[in-house]
Amino acid sequence: MSDNPKTTTSSNTQKDPDDWVSGDEPMTGAQRSYLKTLSEQAHQADAYAEDLTKAEASKRIDELKQSLDLK
Repeated sequence: MSDNPKTTTSSNTQKDPDDWVSGDEPMTGAQRSYLKTLSEQAHQADAYAEDLTKAEASKRIDELKQSLDLK
């Protein structure tokens, strides 16, 4: 099998956020919106913060999805 990332079947969404090259950048708009929605649904307003990094937001999204039993 080739090492071409475009043909590799593994997904980069499985990579640990702590290992992301851009993990220290501010969270994206999509992350901001989704995190806010999930934190409201889970009644955990403190899970949302404007100053999160991409990696921190990803981790919190995963935690909230798990607490809401979402896949």
